[in-house]
Order: sequence, then C-alpha cells, then structure tokens
Amino acid sequence: RERRRPRSRSFPLEFTLPMATANASAVMAARPAVDALRRKVRALKTLPFTKCFRLRNGTDLVPSVRAISDASRASLPISRGLTVDHPAKLVQAPRASNARVGAVRVVARAIAAPEAPAVTKRVFTFGDGQADGDASMKTLLGGKGANLAEMNRIGLSVPAGFTVTTETCAAFHENGGELPAGCWDEMLEGLAFVEKCMGKKLGDASDPLLLSVRSGAAVSMPGMMDTVLNLGLNDDVAEGLAAKAGEKFAFDSYRRFLDMYGDVVMGIEHHLFEHQIDSLKKEVGVAQDNELTAEHLRELVKRYKKVYEAEGKMFPQEPLEQMRLAANAVFDSWNSDRAKKYMAINQITGLKGTAVNIQAMVFGNMGETSGTGVCFTRNPSTGENLLYGEYLVNAQGEDVVAGIRTPEDILTMKTALPQAYEDLVRNTQLLEKHYKDMQDIEFTVQEGKLYMLQTRSGKRTGAGAVKIAVDLVEDGMIDRQRAVQIVEPTHVDQLLHPQFKDESAYAADVIGVGLPASPGAAVGQVVFDTETAEELNSQGKKCILVRVETSPEDVGGMNAAEGILTARGGMTSHAAVVARGWGKTCVSGCSELVVDEENRWLSLGGVKLHEGDWLSLNGTTGEVIRGQVELAPPAISGDLDKFMTWVDEFRRLKVLANADTPEDAKTARDNGAEGIGLVRTEHMFFGTGERIMAVRRMIMAADTATREAALTDLLPYQREDFEGIFRAMDGCPVTIRLLDPPLHEFLPDGDLDEIVAMLSADTGADEHEVVERIEKLAEINPMLGFRGCRLAITYPEIGRMQVRAILEAAVAVQAEGKVVIPDIMVPLVGTLEELRDQTAMIRETAKAVFEEKGAEVAYRIGTMIEIPRAALMSDQIATEAEFFSFGTNDLTQMTFGYSRDDVSKFLPTYLERGILKHDPFQVLDQAGVGQLIETSVQRGRATRPELKVGICGEHGGDPSSVDFFHRKDLDYVSCSPFRVPIARLAAAQAALNN
Repeated sequence: RERRRPRSRSFPLEFTLPMATANASAVMAARPAVDALRRKVRALKTLPFTKCFRLRNGTDLVPSVRAISDASRASLPISRGLTVDHPAKLVQAPRASNARVGAVRVVARAIAAPEAPAVTKRVFTFGDGQADGDASMKTLLGGKGANLAEMNRIGLSVPAGFTVTTETCAAFHENGGELPAGCWDEMLEGLAFVEKCMGKKLGDASDPLLLSVRSGAAVSMPGMMDTVLNLGLNDDVAEGLAAKAGEKFAFDSYRRFLDMYGDVVMGIEHHLFEHQIDSLKKEVGVAQDNELTAEHLRELVKRYKKVYEAEGKMFPQEPLEQMRLAANAVFDSWNSDRAKKYMAINQITGLKGTAVNIQAMVFGNMGETSGTGVCFTRNPSTGENLLYGEYLVNAQGEDVVAGIRTPEDILTMKTALPQAYEDLVRNTQLLEKHYKDMQDIEFTVQEGKLYMLQTRSGKRTGAGAVKIAVDLVEDGMIDRQRAVQIVEPTHVDQLLHPQFKDESAYAADVIGVGLPASPGAAVGQVVFDTETAEELNSQGKKCILVRVETSPEDVGGMNAAEGILTARGGMTSHAAVVARGWGKTCVSGCSELVVDEENRWLSLGGVKLHEGDWLSLNGTTGEVIRGQVELAPPAISGDLDKFMTWVDEFRRLKVLANADTPEDAKTARDNGAEGIGLVRTEHMFFGTGERIMAVRRMIMAADTATREAALTDLLPYQREDFEGIFRAMDGCPVTIRLLDPPLHEFLPDGDLDEIVAMLSADTGADEHEVVERIEKLAEINPMLGFRGCRLAITYPEIGRMQVRAILEAAVAVQAEGKVVIPDIMVPLVGTLEELRDQTAMIRETAKAVFEEKGAEVAYRIGTMIEIPRAALMSDQIATEAEFFSFGTNDLTQMTFGYSRDDVSKFLPTYLERGILKHDPFQVLDQAGVGQLIETSVQRGRATRPELKVGICGEHGGDPSSVDFFHRKDLDYVSCSPFRVPIARLAAAQAALNN
C-alpha cells in the first residue's frame, strides 16, 4: 500500500535486537538480525531497501553500544522513503552467565523522498510458497491474480506464475495497444522466476516449460475475456515433448494450442478448426476427441496449420513472441463486445482493465491418472453444504467450462483418483474457512498430483446465496453483518420470481430431461440465436434460448431470454455459471436434444418444435416441457424470512411500496413494506367497465354539473379502494397521489370512427360532440401538457372528489379501530402558487368531510418533486409541503429532455457507444438528477427541518440508486411490491458500506 504513495503515508515498524554483551562486537553480532528483518520487509514489496543501515552522516551502523547510547536519537535511512530511528538507551534484561544482556529497540517510519520517484511495479510473481501479492490486491492484480498469490501464501500446491497488473491494461490501451515502457523486461524477469521454480525453460525442447495465459479482472466475469493454454509449443518443442511424455499427449496439446492461439490471438474463426477435427473424427470413425490416436493428432496438427495458411496467417514458432502476442490479446479482450455487454448488464463500472496471469502449465490430459475439473465448496444452486462440481479424466480445463464434453460428477472422482480427491476435499475446506465464503475452484490433476489453479467467491442462485449466508452464520464462520453483505440484491430478486403452480399437472408434456444447471421456472418462445432473443425481449416477449452449447458471444441472448436450454455442457459449463449468476433458469447437457440452428428447429423426445413455439423449463428438476406451463407467485419463507430479519437490523432507510389496490397493498405488507409511498389513483379507474365508463362521462362532460355527476358515480369506487388499502396498511403511512396523467389516456384505443362510436355509446353524447371533445383533448406533447395539478386546478371538482374519497375512507377505517395515516400528494407542482391552490382545496374539503362525519383523521399534504424548477425552489415549496416525494421517472425525463416513450430509439446506441453508462430511467443519474435531489433536500429542510423526504420512482428498487438515497439522507424509498425485499437489502448494505 505504501508503494504508490510514499509521500502521504507513514507506518511504525518496531523490532528488538538482542545483545549478548554491551560492547562493540555485540552490536556487530546483531547485524544478521537486522539484515534478516530487512529481507522480510523487502518481501512485502512495499519499498525497496538498500543493502545496509547507514547513519544520516553516511557512516555505517556504529558498532558501539556507547555510541548508540550517547546519541539522543539517531536516524538511519534504509532507502528512499524509509528511515530507522532508535532510542538512546539499552533495555536491561536478566543476566546470562557473566554477560550483560540488553536490547536496542528500533523504530522504522516512512518519510518523503523526492529525490527518487517511485517506479510503477507491473509484474507480481507467485510460486514455491512465496508471492508478491495477496488477496487484498484484487483491484491491482484482478481477482484471479490476487487469489493465486493468496493460495501460494497459505501453502497450497499452485503452479508458479506471474501477474501483469490491471493498471498495465489501462496503460496498454492508452498507449495504442502497446505495452508500456519497461513492462516487457519485467515480464521476462517474471518468466525467469517461473523457470527457476519449475526447473524448466520456455522453448527448451528437451524439457519444455509450457504456459497458460489467462485474464482476470477485479470483478469475476466468467468466460468474457480470453485464455490461451499450452503456450510455448512449436514444431521442435512438440517433438521433444513427445519423446519425454508421449506422442499422443504432445500432439493433443499442440493441436489445442494451435486452435486456441489461432482463435484468440490471430483472429481465425474457431469453427474452422472445429470443422477439421469433426471431419477427421468422421474419417477415422470415432465420436470423442480423446479417441483420436497419436497418428491422428499429428495429422490434425498439419490440418490446423493449413487453416492458418488459408487465412493468410503465420503461426509464430518463437515462444517469447507467442507470449507477448498472447498477453496483448488478453488485454485486447477487455474491450471485446461480449465483455462490454457483460459489464453493462451487470452494471460493472470503474475498473481499470483486466490483469494477465501467465502461469506454468500442468496437464490433465496425460492419461487416465490425470484430469481437470471445477468444483464449488457448497452447492451453488441450493446452498447445501456438500462438495459440488464436475471433472473429466484425460482432459484440459477448457473442455469442462466450454461444455465440449459432458463431464462426470465430482463425487465419482473419489473412485477414479482417490488421493487427488482426498487432497481436493482438504483444500476446499481450507479455502472456505480462509475466505469465509463459498468458493468456486478450478483444479488439475497431473499424473495423480493435485494442483490448484483458481479460487474465487462462487456465483450462486438466490436460494443458494441465502442458505449459504444463514448456514455460515449458524456455523459461527461469519457474523450477521457479513452475511448481509455477501448476499446480493439480485439474489433476493431471484427468490421472488414465479415458480410452476403445479408440477404434476404438466407430467404428460415433458419431452426430455437435462441437467438442472440453474433452478427456477421459465416459459417462452423458442429462439436459436442472440439477435432474435434480444429482438423479442425489446418487444416485451418472453423467449427460451436453445443452443447446442453456449459461448461467451451468447451473453446478450442469455440475458434477454427467460431460460437457456443446451444439448451439451455440464453443471459448471459457461451456460450454467452465467445463468446461475443472473438467476436465469438453465437446463444443460440435454444429450437427446437435436438442434438445427440453421433451419430453426429442435427435436426432443419425438417432438419437433420450430422457432416461435412455446417451451417451458424446470431448472430445478432439469425437465423440458412442451407448451406454456402455468406459473405461481413466490412467497418469503424459511431461510429468506430469517435472513430478512437480519437485514432490517442494519438499515436506516424505510422501505415503502407503490401499490394501487388492496391486493397490491397486502402483497407489499407481506414482503416487508413499512407503508405505501405511492398510490396512483388513476389506476383504480380501470378496475371495472362501470368505472371506466364513469371516467369517460366525466371527460366528455361539457359543463361542471355534468362533470360533477360523473364524479359522484366514481366516488364510491375510489372510497372502497382506499378503505381496502388503509385496512391492509394498518398503522403504516399511505401516500396517495391525486390524478396525474392526461385525460386522453382514459379514452379507448382504435381508429377514430371506433373511438367515437364507443364514447357515444358509453356517455350518451352524440358523435359530433364526441369528435369536438376529442379534438380539445388532443395534445402535441402530452407528458408536458394538461396533467398533474393542472387538472385539479382547472377542474377543482376532480380534486375535491378524490380528497373526499380518501378522507371518508380514512374516517370509516379509523372507526374500525385501525390506525390510519393518510398523506395526500399533489403531483407535478412547479410553482409555490400551484401548491397553495391545491393545499387550500384539500383543507377546505377535509373540513367539510370531518364536519359531516363528526370525526377527524390526522393527515399531511405534500408534493411530488418531478419538475427541475420545483427542485430548485424547494425552500419556497416547503413552506406549504409537509413532505417531498421525488418522482424520479419524470424528474429524469425533464432533466435529460428524453421522452420515456421515445428513448428506445436512441438509448441502445448511447449505451453501446458509452455516451451513457446506464439507462437513466433504471439507474439514477447521480451527477445530474441526483444533484437536483440533493439540492432539493437541503433547501427544503432549511425551511422545514422535519420535512419527510422519499422517492417513489422506479429507482426505488435499484441498489446503486438506493445507496445514493441513503447517503443523501432521504427517509424512505418506495418501489413495486415484489421489489420491496430487494430495496430492504440494498438499504442495509448502503448503511453498512457507508
């Protein structure tokens, strides 16, 4: 940590030098202890130390206790930025024989050293139980590099390697795709370290060192960036490796390298190599890659080289050039379309780039005593405390994660590779205890010896995340605070997704069963590619993405789909890992599934389905079901219920719900809402045919009397709904917004003749009057037109009816013994005068209602801050308003000048080109809209310190936005009923993180 900022930091470092006697020779005898300390501190790689301690006057460490004692305080510069001070005294200690025994206490501290600027360290090595880095350095070394260093430090068997930092990736792109000065030299030094640890040299045909080159950002992004294995092979090395380790192994490794290097580094399409191996397998009559003989593999290497030639590419035979180009390719993959899309989907921002991890290869494809696999320390789908994963004998790692072969369950490894399995179990337990979280581990067994290649916190489903957190607390491994921090809001969101209503009901329609790779229920139309999935999703349609196997290029389609079905791949394949991380239902490895992606059909269980046909997936059982299976809403219970009580211990923000009906209010209360932050009264008008007809009569009314008559018909409906909501929210506040949308939204859809005829029948008006009224309601820009408080100011009878319905319902429910807390909210206020007008109307109506009923109910009047002018004038508006609720949907619309209805025409381009990082209607624009909110809160509370402030837009359920609202001291957030648990968790995490 000190390496980057020697000027601004200092740290104490105390140690004691034992003295056998108080004479000059004793001090000199202590020098080895000083040197040993210096070496230990140097190993921390915080500051480079010089070879010996020297006084500031340039002389060596004085070999005399008297000289030390006489100095009031001697200061010894160890290097630039560090000095050693030691007090002027000997510490007396018990005698031993006839010798005086004493000690000198030495204190080190960092100081500024402007004469020697810090050099950026770009390469961090690990191996033989030593490592430059550790688990705390994920920002610099990426998650993979930091954890490789940490595994070395705790004594696991990890092949030696080195990590090129994420800062280097940023510099690489700033430098036009070239490594920064000095970096290559550091990489060569790192390679020399690896060669020394492994006892092999890169390019040595007699005993070659082969390397893997992998990506690794600070945030896990499975499969989104590139990997190269078996680097260092060329024609000579392959022959040497064949002589040492067997011809089949050598040429299997070589053909893999040619394929991967061509795809990742040289830009040759992977399917060209796939075509060659598939053709060869057909020619020789084998089904699996590992059935090819050494002779076949030699032939395949020749064919792969011809692919290079056909594409006009030259395969580099020089291993160092291979390493340089491979590292560049991994850095380049940081800006790949799939990586950028994954980051956009997961709202990953602020990273410098990916690290590059270059590591000695160990081989799982050296025969039946070798293998490779991926495992989790607990079941990532259910959270069960049982080793979970898969492995393949005689294979390399990409075979497992890419889904090329369907692997074996990890538990069978106990029989196939018993010693390696025993070591694996011991290591997984150690890693989970060390990191205090479920781990996702990659490993290789080479001729019976286990090597650990990676560990990271494992992706998990919502159910798995909550159970793991609860179990870790109950096992005493973590506390409740840590449990709340390791469960993501998206995990809770997954638990609130629907499940199948009755699994026995669809038994006759099951057409196949695959591996239950990611649980849940998914129903959608069959699609076969990413583009179609994204297109259907943009139209609001649900789809199931069906593939032979997924690749990182499918990330957009996987995100757009409700579920994923693959013919190949296991429980730890790319599709499975990504689907679990996103809470997408996935059934993988459905071996009987036949997919014709070109002609757009699939066949399974004797049933042929075409693109657009309906399909259902049960990700918990692996069942594939023809047609649309009925879904049922979820409920909070079991571990989730317990976990959510822990969540509520830590949050400050209250969480309310947006609910428009008694049914919605009950759902919100069941999900933990502490009130209702928004009742949209206009939604009540669509409840029944009688209601909408009354609304249309009100709209078509030519005079006040006719309008009031229609409103009198509406009053009982509104009052009944409010009574139901107040009962459901007994003891909690209910914020009710007066009518907001333009009146034309209540007119029927269709062509003009149909609309006129329908309105004439509904209202009794003749068609000429209807046409005239429609023309008067027409607006050029309705979202900025005749809506909000402008309606009730122009037609006060509308506002009076709604206020009467609210307060009559409140009086009635209060008489039942319930606690009713109504807040009446005036929408779309832009001036103080608008709010004064509406406040006067509300208080006048309330007085009349209370006099009629002979009872009163306490209520508050507030406003929605949706117009930028209102935010800026909040000090004035707070003289009338008792609460503010930020309508962030409209506030975003008016701040950006983007129409919510039309933004889809350009927003995808803005996001793709980086003009916007997020959709501002989903993730709050903290710099612009957020600044208006902050200003409004400050000014409003300057006028009215007790002002209640909250937010009721879509952003109330977005975790990053909730964090902002917490930091800006809002009182509550309000979101849809099913997002209430998500907001509760986000609010707790905001409190803990801030």
